[in-house]
Amino acid sequence: MTEFLLKRFISGYPDSVGDPAVRSKCGNLAGIVGIVCNTLLCAFKFFAGMITGSVAISADAVNNLSDASSSIITLLGFRIASKPADDDHPYGHGRTEYLSGLAVSILILFIGLQLVRSSVEKILNPSPIDAGALSIIILAVSILIKFWMAAFNVRVGKLINSQTLMATAADSRNDVISTGAVLIATLLQMIFGWQLDGWIGLCVAAFILWNGWGLVQDSIAPLLGQAPDPELVKHIAEVTKSYPEVLGIHDLMVHDYGPGRQFASLHAEMDAAEAVLKSHDVIDRIEKRFLEEDGLHVVIHFDPVVTGDAETEDAKKVITQAAANIDKRLNVHDLRIVPGDTHTNVVFDLIIPRELDSKTNEIKSMISNAAKVHDPKWICVITSEHSFTASAD
Repeated sequence: MTEFLLKRFISGYPDSVGDPAVRSKCGNLAGIVGIVCNTLLCAFKFFAGMITGSVAISADAVNNLSDASSSIITLLGFRIASKPADDDHPYGHGRTEYLSGLAVSILILFIGLQLVRSSVEKILNPSPIDAGALSIIILAVSILIKFWMAAFNVRVGKLINSQTLMATAADSRNDVISTGAVLIATLLQMIFGWQLDGWIGLCVAAFILWNGWGLVQDSIAPLLGQAPDPELVKHIAEVTKSYPEVLGIHDLMVHDYGPGRQFASLHAEMDAAEAVLKSHDVIDRIEKRFLEEDGLHVVIHFDPVVTGDAETEDAKKVITQAAANIDKRLNVHDLRIVPGDTHTNVVFDLIIPRELDSKTNEIKSMISNAAKVHDPKWICVITSEHSFTASAD
Protein backbone atom coordinates (compact mmCIF):
# COMPACT_ATOMS: atom_id res chain seq x y z
CA MET A 1 0.00 0.00 0.00
CA THR A 2 2.83 2.38 0.88
CA GLU A 3 4.59 1.82 -2.42
CA PHE A 4 1.30 2.21 -4.29
CA LEU A 5 0.64 5.61 -2.69
CA LEU A 6 4.18 6.84 -3.32
CA LYS A 7 4.17 5.76 -6.96
CA ARG A 8 0.62 7.02 -7.53
CA PHE A 9 0.96 10.50 -6.02
CA ILE A 10 4.70 11.33 -6.09
CA SER A 11 6.03 12.07 -9.55
CA GLY A 12 9.75 11.42 -9.60
CA TYR A 13 9.62 8.63 -7.01
CA PRO A 14 11.93 6.86 -6.29
CA ASP A 15 14.70 8.37 -8.43
CA SER A 16 14.39 12.00 -7.33
CA VAL A 17 13.57 11.84 -3.60
CA GLY A 18 16.63 14.02 -2.93
CA ASP A 19 15.02 16.86 -4.89
CA PRO A 20 13.46 19.42 -2.47
CA ALA A 21 10.20 19.55 -4.46
CA VAL A 22 9.80 15.75 -4.45
CA ARG A 23 10.73 15.65 -0.76
CA SER A 24 8.02 18.21 0.00
CA LYS A 25 5.45 16.14 -1.93
CA CYS A 26 6.34 13.07 0.18
CA GLY A 27 5.82 15.09 3.35
CA ASN A 28 2.51 16.46 2.09
CA LEU A 29 1.30 12.96 1.23
CA ALA A 30 2.20 11.72 4.72
CA GLY A 31 0.30 14.63 6.26
CA ILE A 32 -2.83 14.00 4.17
CA VAL A 33 -2.77 10.25 4.92
CA GLY A 34 -2.51 11.04 8.63
CA ILE A 35 -5.40 13.51 8.58
CA VAL A 36 -7.76 11.13 6.75
CA CYS A 37 -6.93 7.99 8.77
CA ASN A 38 -6.93 9.68 12.18
CA THR A 39 -10.18 11.56 11.57
CA LEU A 40 -11.95 8.32 10.63
CA LEU A 41 -10.49 6.46 13.62
CA CYS A 42 -11.51 9.27 15.97
CA ALA A 43 -15.11 9.11 14.76
CA PHE A 44 -15.32 5.31 15.09
CA LYS A 45 -13.69 5.21 18.54
CA PHE A 46 -15.75 8.09 19.86
CA PHE A 47 -18.87 6.19 18.83
CA ALA A 48 -17.55 3.03 20.52
CA GLY A 49 -16.65 4.94 23.68
CA MET A 50 -20.12 6.49 23.88
CA ILE A 51 -21.96 3.18 23.63
CA THR A 52 -19.64 1.31 26.06
CA GLY A 53 -18.90 4.04 28.60
CA SER A 54 -15.16 3.22 28.42
CA VAL A 55 -12.88 6.08 29.41
CA ALA A 56 -9.96 4.29 27.76
CA ILE A 57 -11.74 4.02 24.40
CA SER A 58 -12.90 7.64 24.60
CA ALA A 59 -9.36 8.76 25.49
CA ASP A 60 -8.08 6.78 22.52
CA ALA A 61 -10.56 8.65 20.32
CA VAL A 62 -9.28 11.99 21.60
CA ASN A 63 -5.76 10.73 20.99
CA ASN A 64 -6.63 10.11 17.33
CA LEU A 65 -8.13 13.60 17.13
CA SER A 66 -4.82 15.02 18.37
CA ASP A 67 -3.03 12.84 15.82
CA ALA A 68 -5.12 14.43 13.08
CA SER A 69 -4.05 17.83 14.42
CA SER A 70 -0.44 16.64 14.40
CA SER A 71 -0.83 15.62 10.76
CA ILE A 72 -2.10 19.10 9.95
CA ILE A 73 0.97 20.56 11.67
CA THR A 74 3.16 18.15 9.69
CA LEU A 75 1.49 19.21 6.44
CA LEU A 76 1.92 22.91 7.21
CA GLY A 77 5.50 22.33 8.32
CA PHE A 78 6.48 20.70 5.05
CA ARG A 79 4.77 23.39 2.99
CA ILE A 80 6.49 26.23 4.85
CA ALA A 81 9.84 24.40 4.85
CA SER A 82 9.65 24.02 1.06
CA LYS A 83 9.41 27.78 0.52
CA PRO A 84 12.47 29.14 -1.30
CA ALA A 85 15.04 31.35 0.37
CA ASP A 86 14.31 35.07 0.48
CA ASP A 87 16.03 38.22 1.72
CA ASP A 88 14.85 37.65 5.30
CA HIS A 89 15.70 33.93 5.26
CA PRO A 90 18.75 33.53 2.99
CA TYR A 91 19.20 29.88 4.04
CA GLY A 92 15.58 28.94 3.36
CA HIS A 93 12.81 27.84 5.71
CA GLY A 94 13.94 24.25 6.28
CA ARG A 95 14.09 24.50 10.07
CA THR A 96 10.31 24.86 10.07
CA GLU A 97 10.24 21.09 9.70
CA TYR A 98 12.12 20.73 12.99
CA LEU A 99 9.61 23.06 14.64
CA SER A 100 6.67 21.01 13.35
CA GLY A 101 8.34 17.87 14.73
CA LEU A 102 8.67 19.61 18.10
CA ALA A 103 4.98 20.60 17.99
CA VAL A 104 3.96 17.00 17.29
CA SER A 105 6.11 15.83 20.21
CA ILE A 106 4.54 18.36 22.58
CA LEU A 107 1.08 17.23 21.50
CA ILE A 108 2.07 13.66 22.38
CA LEU A 109 3.03 14.84 25.88
CA PHE A 110 -0.26 16.72 26.22
CA ILE A 111 -2.26 13.64 25.28
CA GLY A 112 -0.28 11.58 27.77
CA LEU A 113 -1.11 14.00 30.58
CA GLN A 114 -4.79 14.07 29.62
CA LEU A 115 -4.86 10.27 29.66
CA VAL A 116 -3.25 10.25 33.12
CA ARG A 117 -6.03 12.51 34.43
CA SER A 118 -8.90 10.50 32.94
CA SER A 119 -7.32 7.19 34.01
CA VAL A 120 -6.88 8.32 37.62
CA GLU A 121 -10.51 9.46 37.67
CA LYS A 122 -11.56 6.03 36.40
CA ILE A 123 -9.44 4.29 39.07
CA LEU A 124 -10.96 6.40 41.85
CA ASN A 125 -14.48 6.01 40.49
CA PRO A 126 -14.62 2.62 38.75
CA SER A 127 -17.65 1.70 36.68
CA PRO A 128 -18.26 -1.27 34.39
CA ILE A 129 -18.03 -0.80 30.63
CA ASP A 130 -20.66 -2.16 28.27
CA ALA A 131 -18.38 -3.86 25.76
CA GLY A 132 -19.75 -5.57 22.70
CA ALA A 133 -18.61 -7.13 19.46
CA LEU A 134 -18.75 -3.77 17.65
CA SER A 135 -16.29 -2.20 20.10
CA ILE A 136 -13.92 -5.15 19.76
CA ILE A 137 -14.01 -4.94 15.96
CA ILE A 138 -13.43 -1.17 15.95
CA LEU A 139 -10.43 -1.50 18.29
CA ALA A 140 -8.95 -4.40 16.31
CA VAL A 141 -9.29 -2.56 13.00
CA SER A 142 -7.80 0.55 14.60
CA ILE A 143 -4.72 -1.42 15.64
CA LEU A 144 -4.21 -2.71 12.11
CA ILE A 145 -4.58 0.77 10.60
CA LYS A 146 -2.22 2.35 13.11
CA PHE A 147 0.32 -0.40 12.59
CA TRP A 148 0.29 0.35 8.86
CA MET A 149 0.51 4.12 9.52
CA ALA A 150 3.59 3.60 11.71
CA ALA A 151 5.25 1.55 8.96
CA PHE A 152 4.20 4.10 6.33
CA ASN A 153 5.69 7.06 8.23
CA VAL A 154 8.90 5.17 9.01
CA ARG A 155 9.27 4.30 5.32
CA VAL A 156 8.70 7.86 4.13
CA GLY A 157 10.60 9.38 7.07
CA LYS A 158 13.73 7.36 6.27
CA LEU A 159 13.28 7.96 2.57
CA ILE A 160 13.44 11.76 2.97
CA ASN A 161 15.36 11.87 6.28
CA SER A 162 12.56 13.60 8.21
CA GLN A 163 12.58 13.81 12.01
CA THR A 164 8.98 15.04 11.87
CA LEU A 165 7.75 11.88 10.16
CA MET A 166 9.82 9.69 12.47
CA ALA A 167 8.07 11.40 15.41
CA THR A 168 4.72 10.80 13.72
CA ALA A 169 5.65 7.15 13.20
CA ALA A 170 6.53 6.82 16.89
CA ASP A 171 3.16 8.35 17.77
CA SER A 172 1.39 5.77 15.59
CA ARG A 173 3.39 3.02 17.26
CA ASN A 174 2.29 4.38 20.64
CA ASP A 175 -1.29 4.19 19.43
CA VAL A 176 -0.85 0.52 18.51
CA ILE A 177 0.30 -0.18 22.06
CA SER A 178 -2.33 1.99 23.75
CA THR A 179 -5.22 0.68 21.66
CA GLY A 180 -3.94 -2.87 22.17
CA ALA A 181 -3.98 -2.29 25.92
CA VAL A 182 -7.52 -0.92 25.73
CA LEU A 183 -8.59 -3.96 23.72
CA ILE A 184 -7.06 -6.30 26.32
CA ALA A 185 -8.81 -4.43 29.15
CA THR A 186 -12.11 -4.63 27.29
CA LEU A 187 -11.74 -8.38 26.69
CA LEU A 188 -10.80 -9.03 30.34
CA GLN A 189 -13.88 -7.11 31.45
CA MET A 190 -16.08 -9.15 29.13
CA ILE A 191 -14.59 -12.52 30.15
CA PHE A 192 -13.74 -12.12 33.86
CA GLY A 193 -15.47 -8.90 34.88
CA TRP A 194 -12.17 -7.30 35.87
CA GLN A 195 -12.38 -3.49 35.86
CA LEU A 196 -8.89 -2.65 34.61
CA ASP A 197 -9.93 0.19 32.34
CA GLY A 198 -8.34 2.96 34.44
CA TRP A 199 -5.17 1.01 35.29
CA ILE A 200 -4.53 0.08 31.66
CA GLY A 201 -5.07 3.69 30.67
CA LEU A 202 -2.56 4.84 33.31
CA CYS A 203 0.12 2.39 32.09
CA VAL A 204 -0.42 3.52 28.50
CA ALA A 205 -0.18 7.18 29.57
CA ALA A 206 3.16 6.54 31.31
CA PHE A 207 4.53 4.94 28.14
CA ILE A 208 3.29 7.80 25.96
CA LEU A 209 4.87 10.42 28.26
CA TRP A 210 8.20 8.60 28.34
CA ASN A 211 8.27 8.24 24.56
CA GLY A 212 7.01 11.79 24.00
CA TRP A 213 9.80 13.29 26.09
CA GLY A 214 12.38 11.41 24.03
CA LEU A 215 10.82 12.81 20.85
CA VAL A 216 10.92 16.35 22.29
CA GLN A 217 14.66 15.96 22.92
CA ASP A 218 15.22 14.58 19.40
CA SER A 219 13.31 17.51 17.88
CA ILE A 220 15.10 20.17 19.93
CA ALA A 221 18.61 18.84 19.26
CA PRO A 222 18.99 20.12 15.65
CA LEU A 223 17.47 23.48 16.63
CA LEU A 224 20.10 23.91 19.35
CA GLY A 225 22.90 23.00 16.95
CA GLN A 226 23.79 19.37 17.58
CA ALA A 227 27.02 17.83 16.33
CA PRO A 228 26.78 16.69 12.69
CA ASP A 229 26.34 13.07 11.70
CA PRO A 230 29.74 11.33 12.04
CA GLU A 231 29.11 9.60 8.71
CA LEU A 232 28.71 12.99 7.01
CA VAL A 233 31.91 14.25 8.65
CA LYS A 234 33.75 11.14 7.50
CA HIS A 235 32.37 11.52 3.96
CA ILE A 236 33.46 15.18 3.70
CA ALA A 237 36.93 14.32 4.99
CA GLU A 238 37.39 11.32 2.70
CA VAL A 239 36.23 13.15 -0.43
CA THR A 240 38.39 16.21 0.27
CA LYS A 241 41.53 14.18 1.07
CA SER A 242 40.99 11.99 -2.00
CA TYR A 243 42.50 14.87 -4.01
CA PRO A 244 46.29 14.33 -3.94
CA GLU A 245 46.96 18.07 -3.62
CA VAL A 246 45.21 18.14 -0.21
CA LEU A 247 47.68 17.17 2.53
CA GLY A 248 45.21 17.34 5.41
CA ILE A 249 42.09 19.10 6.67
CA HIS A 250 40.96 20.71 9.92
CA ASP A 251 38.43 23.17 11.38
CA LEU A 252 35.52 21.37 9.70
CA MET A 253 32.15 22.89 10.58
CA VAL A 254 28.68 21.81 9.44
CA HIS A 255 25.67 24.11 9.74
CA ASP A 256 22.18 22.61 9.51
CA TYR A 257 19.34 24.80 8.21
CA GLY A 258 16.91 21.93 7.74
CA PRO A 259 16.92 18.57 5.94
CA GLY A 260 18.69 18.94 2.61
CA ARG A 261 19.94 22.41 3.56
CA GLN A 262 23.38 21.86 5.05
CA PHE A 263 26.43 24.07 4.67
CA ALA A 264 30.00 23.15 5.59
CA SER A 265 33.33 24.93 5.84
CA LEU A 266 36.83 23.55 6.36
CA HIS A 267 40.53 24.36 6.06
CA ALA A 268 42.54 22.36 3.54
CA GLU A 269 46.31 22.14 3.94
CA MET A 270 48.14 22.34 0.60
CA ASP A 271 51.77 22.67 -0.43
CA ALA A 272 52.88 26.30 -0.18
CA ALA A 273 55.31 25.70 -3.07
CA GLU A 274 52.46 25.07 -5.51
CA ALA A 275 51.15 27.90 -7.68
CA VAL A 276 48.31 29.73 -5.95
CA LEU A 277 46.07 29.56 -9.02
CA LYS A 278 46.54 25.80 -9.25
CA SER A 279 45.63 25.30 -5.57
CA HIS A 280 42.63 27.59 -6.00
CA ASP A 281 41.46 25.55 -8.98
CA VAL A 282 41.64 22.34 -6.92
CA ILE A 283 39.54 23.92 -4.18
CA ASP A 284 36.97 25.08 -6.74
CA ARG A 285 36.70 21.55 -8.12
CA ILE A 286 36.19 20.06 -4.66
CA GLU A 287 33.48 22.58 -3.79
CA LYS A 288 31.72 21.98 -7.11
CA ARG A 289 31.88 18.21 -6.61
CA PHE A 290 30.13 18.43 -3.21
CA LEU A 291 27.40 20.71 -4.57
CA GLU A 292 26.66 18.61 -7.66
CA GLU A 293 26.88 15.13 -6.12
CA ASP A 294 25.77 15.71 -2.52
CA GLY A 295 23.76 18.93 -2.70
CA LEU A 296 26.12 20.21 0.01
CA HIS A 297 27.44 23.78 0.02
CA VAL A 298 31.08 23.59 1.11
CA VAL A 299 33.44 26.55 1.54
CA ILE A 300 37.13 25.61 1.72
CA HIS A 301 39.87 27.83 3.15
CA PHE A 302 43.33 27.30 1.66
CA ASP A 303 46.08 26.76 4.26
CA PRO A 304 49.57 26.77 2.69
CA VAL A 305 52.03 24.51 4.50
CA VAL A 306 55.76 24.23 4.01
CA THR A 307 56.93 20.84 2.79
CA GLY A 308 60.44 19.55 2.25
CA ASP A 309 61.95 21.65 5.08
CA ALA A 310 63.86 19.31 7.39
CA GLU A 311 63.43 21.34 10.60
CA THR A 312 59.70 21.86 10.00
CA GLU A 313 59.18 18.16 9.36
CA ASP A 314 61.20 17.32 12.47
CA ALA A 315 59.18 19.72 14.60
CA LYS A 316 55.89 18.38 13.27
CA LYS A 317 56.93 14.82 14.12
CA VAL A 318 58.10 15.74 17.65
CA ILE A 319 55.05 17.89 18.51
CA THR A 320 52.55 15.38 17.09
CA GLN A 321 54.13 12.54 19.06
CA ALA A 322 54.22 14.62 22.26
CA ALA A 323 50.51 15.41 21.87
CA ALA A 324 49.63 11.76 21.18
CA ASN A 325 51.54 10.68 24.30
CA ILE A 326 49.27 12.94 26.38
CA ASP A 327 45.97 12.05 24.71
CA LYS A 328 45.40 10.53 21.28
CA ARG A 329 42.48 12.92 20.68
CA LEU A 330 44.80 15.95 20.64
CA ASN A 331 45.26 17.20 17.09
CA VAL A 332 48.07 19.44 15.80
CA HIS A 333 47.75 21.49 12.62
CA ASP A 334 49.05 24.62 10.87
CA LEU A 335 52.57 24.11 12.26
CA ARG A 336 55.27 26.44 11.02
CA ILE A 337 58.81 27.40 12.02
CA VAL A 338 59.94 31.00 12.65
CA PRO A 339 63.76 30.87 13.10
CA GLY A 340 65.79 33.47 15.00
CA ASP A 341 69.32 34.10 16.29
CA THR A 342 68.66 33.01 19.88
CA HIS A 343 65.58 30.83 19.55
CA THR A 344 63.13 29.31 17.08
CA ASN A 345 59.37 29.74 17.46
CA VAL A 346 57.35 26.61 16.70
CA VAL A 347 53.90 27.98 15.98
CA PHE A 348 50.86 25.69 15.71
CA ASP A 349 47.20 25.18 16.57
CA LEU A 350 46.15 22.47 19.01
CA ILE A 351 42.62 20.98 19.05
CA ILE A 352 41.72 19.96 22.60
CA PRO A 353 38.62 17.92 23.58
CA ARG A 354 36.18 20.02 25.60
CA GLU A 355 36.37 17.66 28.59
CA LEU A 356 40.09 18.53 28.90
CA ASP A 357 39.46 22.29 29.09
CA SER A 358 40.61 22.48 32.71
CA LYS A 359 43.96 20.93 31.73
CA THR A 360 44.69 23.19 28.76
CA ASN A 361 47.61 25.04 30.36
CA GLU A 362 49.05 21.78 31.69
CA ILE A 363 48.86 20.18 28.25
CA LYS A 364 50.52 23.18 26.59
CA SER A 365 53.29 23.06 29.17
CA MET A 366 53.88 19.33 28.66
CA ILE A 367 54.15 19.73 24.88
CA SER A 368 56.46 22.75 25.23
CA ASN A 369 58.73 20.82 27.60
CA ALA A 370 58.88 17.86 25.20
CA ALA A 371 59.89 20.25 22.40
CA LYS A 372 62.64 21.84 24.54
CA VAL A 373 64.03 18.42 25.41
CA HIS A 374 64.38 17.71 21.69
CA ASP A 375 65.83 21.14 20.86
CA PRO A 376 66.51 23.74 23.60
CA LYS A 377 66.11 26.56 21.08
CA TRP A 378 62.48 25.65 20.31
CA ILE A 379 59.81 27.79 21.93
CA CYS A 380 56.23 26.63 21.31
CA VAL A 381 53.59 29.21 20.48
CA ILE A 382 50.35 27.29 20.87
CA THR A 383 46.79 28.37 20.02
CA SER A 384 44.24 26.01 21.59
CA GLU A 385 40.82 25.46 20.07
CA HIS A 386 37.93 23.01 19.99
CA SER A 387 36.59 20.82 17.21
CA PHE A 388 32.98 21.28 16.09
CA THR A 389 32.77 17.69 14.83
CA ALA A 390 34.16 14.28 15.53
CA SER A 391 37.72 13.94 14.29
CA ALA A 392 37.95 14.13 10.52
CA ASP A 393 41.64 13.22 10.31
